[in-house]
Amino acid sequence: MSTSNEVQQDTRFFGHPRGLANLFGVEMWERFSYYGMLGILAIYLYYKVDQGGLGIDQSAALGIVGAYGGTVYLCSVIGAWVADRLLGSERTLFYSAILIMLGHISLALLPGLTGIGVGLALVAIGSGGLKANATAVVGTLYAEGDERRDAGFTIFYMGINLGGFIGPLLTGLAQQEVGFHLGFGLAAIGMALGLTQYTIGRKNLGARASEIPNPLPASKRLMTIAGAVLIVAVIAVLIISGVITPDNLADVVVYVVVAISIGYFVMILTSRKITSEERSRVFSFIPMYIASAAFFSLYQQQSTVVAAYADQRLDRGLFGWTMPVSWVNSINPVFIIVFAPVIAAIWVKLGPKQPSTPMKFVLGTVLMGAAFLLFLPMVNTGKNGSPLIALAGILLVFTIAELMLSPVGLSLSTKLAPEAFRTQMVALNFLSVSLGTAMSGKLAESYSVDNETPYFSIIGGVAIVIGLALFALIPFIRRLMKGVH
Repeated sequence: MSTSNEVQQDTRFFGHPRGLANLFGVEMWERFSYYGMLGILAIYLYYKVDQGGLGIDQSAALGIVGAYGGTVYLCSVIGAWVADRLLGSERTLFYSAILIMLGHISLALLPGLTGIGVGLALVAIGSGGLKANATAVVGTLYAEGDERRDAGFTIFYMGINLGGFIGPLLTGLAQQEVGFHLGFGLAAIGMALGLTQYTIGRKNLGARASEIPNPLPASKRLMTIAGAVLIVAVIAVLIISGVITPDNLADVVVYVVVAISIGYFVMILTSRKITSEERSRVFSFIPMYIASAAFFSLYQQQSTVVAAYADQRLDRGLFGWTMPVSWVNSINPVFIIVFAPVIAAIWVKLGPKQPSTPMKFVLGTVLMGAAFLLFLPMVNTGKNGSPLIALAGILLVFTIAELMLSPVGLSLSTKLAPEAFRTQMVALNFLSVSLGTAMSGKLAESYSVDNETPYFSIIGGVAIVIGLALFALIPFIRRLMKGVH
């Protein structure tokens, strides 16, 4: 493996280190497989058996998709811990990519709920591990103060959106023309390609990518492994005994994430390792955590309610041909690619006059609520009667709302973090996304084509109220933030 110095001075990939191409590729194929699979997952669960699906009740199916998404973000917290304490980011990323590939193979080859259980568990653990560590490894390619760093991250994020765009197009087409298992098989092939090119280029990543920042003492390793085995065993017993079922999975994930989040906040706020100023900043993060969870409860319904809406309510006819359901999932990545640089340029132009971080959270949450209200004019358009252009417009509002809130959440958690709890504050940001994503499944259980008016108006209205409540609290939050903008 190259030394970190050699890697950081490397300019073989459009002026950037060669390792960036490697990480761009593995992230692109991981997002290809993840969003490709997610685009057809909901309909696979609730389509009748003669349509190639599993015939699960729709509300339970949408709950499972939300719970699965919440588990991915929960696993990203575990993935970050494994990298920090046991394996280092690069090895964690590599093993995670293998788990993802095995998960998609399980979905493609194993029948029925067995394939769903094994496949989703492997993909959730793998995606969580990869999500937590790919960004960290990109950071190791650049020396402190290297002017190429921001451009490098921009190239890397383009890989995320490129994969998110192409995945649903190809898996959706495969599902519609041949069947669900070919769609899942394509996701597996995509991840295999990503893993192959990553394995060939691992030597370009440098020694720093493999460092373990805070190694777990050897004396504690056996106890940690035993604890992990015990947790897996308990989960298996709860599933086999029928305590955890497909119908209550979203509830279980919501309760677990809430309990872990409260535990993290209590641990940090009661610690003697933090100063009173740091404690104040952690308190200021609580209303932002709530707003973030509320935002993602709506935003992540792209995989639940919007998928069912595209299937049952959207006119998908294009020049005499019916567009696959999952193609709707490719709209958002296109908007992100187009508008992310525009929003970033606006913030740079405004400089110190740009909205504060709490104000960006307000804008994101209120816009997200407004996006749900935009479904109301289409309530009576009948089966597959809603125009595609209207849904594209609503997803544009989703995207603008996301660009207000999502990029600043991670940055804010690092700025407000006490010195002794940096990783834990980043974990709390991921947990707010996890809670919101699981809630997107919980809320989606109440959706049906017969109750659209109360569904969209209540959920959209509540998000707007939460945003306005946060707006009223801004002066108080700013005081608690102690100078962080």
